[in-house]
Amino acid sequence: MIETHYDCPCLEKCPLNYAMSIIGGKWKMQIICALNNKGTLRYNELRKKLGGISNTVLAASLRELEEKGLVVRKEYLEVPVRVEYSSTPLCDELMPILERLSDWGETMMKAEKGE
Repeated sequence: MIETHYDCPCLEKCPLNYAMSIIGGKWKMQIICALNNKGTLRYNELRKKLGGISNTVLAASLRELEEKGLVVRKEYLEVPVRVEYSSTPLCDELMPILERLSDWGETMMKAEKGE
């Protein structure tokens, strides 16, 4: 029998649980999608695109995504300092998975509405 993530007896060791801990949360998916769709963005541009995110949450989420290799932060030594964020090739690998998950979510939303 082939093992799947459903056979995992311990959530701490489950690869799916680990993946969700990296991209989960209220804003990380939106940050990933914004950077992937719009390309390189400055901090304030990204914040405007997300509408409603606090500076604290955006900064923390970007830092976590950068630590996991999904986002690159590039700082330009200018006055004032300019910082840009972009997605990485690792993030690009994730996008087809997220698009498929989005398709599934769309199907579920339609089913709940009775369409």
